Amino acid sequence: MNRRFFIRKSVLGGASLLAVSGINSSYVFAKSKDSLKLPAILGGPKSYTGLWPDWPRWKSPNYDESILNILRSGVWSRSKVTSEFEDQWANMIGTKRCLSVVNGTNALITSLAQWNIGPGDEVIVTPYTFVATVQAILLNGALPVFADIDADTFQIDPTNIEKKITEKTKAILLVHILGIPADMERIMRIARKHNLIVIEDACQAHLAEVGGKKVGSIGHAGCFSFQTSKNMPIGEGGAIVSNDDEFMDRCYSYHNLGFPYGTQVGNISGGAVMVGTKIRFTEYQAAIGLNQMKTLRAETDKRWDNGMYLAKKIDAIPGISSVKLYMETTKAVFHLFPMIYDKQKFKGMPRSLFLKALQAEGVPCSAGYTPLHTQSFIKNAFESRLYQKLYSKSEIDYNDFLENNQCPVNDKICDEKSIWLTQNMLLGDKSSLDSIANAIEKISMNAEKIIKREGM
Repeated sequence: MNRRFFIRKSVLGGASLLAVSGINSSYVFAKSKDSLKLPAILGGPKSYTGLWPDWPRWKSPNYDESILNILRSGVWSRSKVTSEFEDQWANMIGTKRCLSVVNGTNALITSLAQWNIGPGDEVIVTPYTFVATVQAILLNGALPVFADIDADTFQIDPTNIEKKITEKTKAILLVHILGIPADMERIMRIARKHNLIVIEDACQAHLAEVGGKKVGSIGHAGCFSFQTSKNMPIGEGGAIVSNDDEFMDRCYSYHNLGFPYGTQVGNISGGAVMVGTKIRFTEYQAAIGLNQMKTLRAETDKRWDNGMYLAKKIDAIPGISSVKLYMETTKAVFHLFPMIYDKQKFKGMPRSLFLKALQAEGVPCSAGYTPLHTQSFIKNAFESRLYQKLYSKSEIDYNDFLENNQCPVNDKICDEKSIWLTQNMLLGDKSSLDSIANAIEKISMNAEKIIKREGM
């Protein structure tokens, strides 16, 4: 019996058996097909049953020897390997200089401090970011001023930036949040008009591009994070990049206990020339980073390609959409892949239930950030002895602060509309991305049943 005959006989035999038993075979096959469209939360099969790509990645044993050589050498504090890492990162971003530090948070703190931003200064910032961005402002004794975001891009809205500028405004600390570039052309134009410093928080945006230029190289300084979840992971680590030599020399002195460096004239044996801190990189961190850089471009291109593919797939489903990119964006790197959820198109299904249904399909997801500008750490800073001494009561009245920093667009995005997928999911193949779109489509088609089943 050949294979073709065997298959044909088996199928026909199965149909005959159904007929003999009195069961309608077309009904059974249709029922089986329909069950594939049933969401997992209602008992259907998961859309994705595979494993999502691991993160972070380490190529062992290929990379191991470089770390072992450093451990064996006994030279663990910053030296030649750290300098090599800085040279390569500056070259990759397209800036003259790079300084590595212990993490992205301290990159931000250092950058603000060495642009002489401190007590009495206002720094305009987005409310849609990680807490470290705003804490860096507070740790320098300055005041954060929140400019609301654009609902279609999740990025700080340049129109709102200009509305928030006062005589006390010293800088714009913009964030390329989620690895998606902010509207740099308009922001730089506003900064030039008002003579403001622009610091790019590119901690989630390694190799993102605006007009072919890497983010971090467009403003006065750029800051990066190499924390474990980031697209360029080291475990912990950060970097400052800039084309301004004097600024970078000041940053170097600051990160090394205030000892002189470059234009910061002095002799190390003569002692520190400024108040500084100790946030130096280690040689083994630099070695990890040099190895991770080897695959960063290829991984970035894959995230960009897969991100745009997934965006096209989900944009075809009513009620769910990708965020828009600004016209000048030549590459987004999707540290997080954001989606915009419209519950009305899902029969009024609360976002929390949609997330539960999507997770049941084998698709990890989250709601993303909660509103930042209303969190109590700002109140805590205002009530600290430092701020009480630096500012008058009216300047740090917390109720006034809340009133003056309302961000309704951000609140709606955080509370109702944003959905995140993590960057490692974009390193899979196209079929895994199809599974995400198929999962969303199943939930959409059965929204009413899901709501009823969950008693909502």
